[in-house]
Amino acid sequence: MRHSNGIRRAALATTAVTAVAAAVTGILPGTAMAASTTTSTPPSACPASALQVSAWQAADRPVGTGTGAAVVQFTNVSQTTCVLKGYPTVTGAGNTPLKVTPTGKAAAVTVRPQGKAWVKLTFVQVQGEGDGYCVSGNTPAAYPTMVIGLPNSGKHQVALKDGWWAQCDNKVTATPVSAVEPS
Repeated sequence: MRHSNGIRRAALATTAVTAVAAAVTGILPGTAMAASTTTSTPPSACPASALQVSAWQAADRPVGTGTGAAVVQFTNVSQTTCVLKGYPTVTGAGNTPLKVTPTGKAAAVTVRPQGKAWVKLTFVQVQGEGDGYCVSGNTPAAYPTMVIGLPNSGKHQVALKDGWWAQCDNKVTATPVSAVEPS
């Protein structure tokens, strides 16, 4: 008798442990655990219509009289989280494309509704006063607006909040989209 009670107790203990494990894992005893079929879909690229774009002269910029450097802010005005990634294209008003030299490593930036992301543009600086001059000998260019594009997120015409875009040589160095506001 004693021997059968020990077996019965062991069987009950095993059954209890199996029931607890089934409750915790959601797997019934005797069933195989299948691979999870649920996947998390990453947010898609922010469409142009989801973005409000603004720009201002950067606090940290080259010495001179032109723009020198500007911060461009992208605000997600939609109700959906989306992603920005990559380097901007930059075109001056009047359809003058600037040669963009990327700096830094691009990574996807997830932007929640009302969230923000930034790029910093640094131009070949105009020197001197008044009309200024370019060290290269080129004539300085000043634009009331620039068209800033992002991969898979459209192009946006934007004016500086504090002046005109002024630069030399139709060149710009650009950081990738970042979740950290540059200075």
